[in-house]
Amino acid sequence: MRKPDTPSRRRFHLLSINVSGMTGVQKRPTDRAVLRQGHGIVGDAHAGDWHRQVSLLSEERIETMRGRGVEIGHGDFAENLTTRGVDLAALPIGTRLFVGDAVLEVTQIGKECHHGCAIYRAVGDCVMPREGIFTRVIRGGEIDRESECYYHL
Repeated sequence: MRKPDTPSRRRFHLLSINVSGMTGVQKRPTDRAVLRQGHGIVGDAHAGDWHRQVSLLSEERIETMRGRGVEIGHGDFAENLTTRGVDLAALPIGTRLFVGDAVLEVTQIGKECHHGCAIYRAVGDCVMPREGIFTRVIRGGEIDRESECYYHL
């Protein structure tokens, strides 16, 4: 049974888990993934011993780009986790995100824009550099789209 939201505990939804074995390409949705502590998503090219092990972007921000006439799917911004119901870019560095049994810690908000990306070329803008966040895996675990997700403020 899911615990209710409280003033300090906020739930959000995991819409898609996206993985790619190569950097510089779109990630493809998968049904589940294993997050390894201090590493990231097993099998994902961005996993490793650094502060950007798992990236997240909200569906709400992706929808702003769709509103500009671009067909965009989950993983097209190379985000590992697509969420709904949380303003990711407003979370303070150090916030812990609980996704199933795994725990992620926010390490970075946004990133340097690669102006050559396909989405930027199509519409002259990209939300990942402003709205995407990066995390490291504090506690590993298996996740799927049904995983309970929440954070504390």
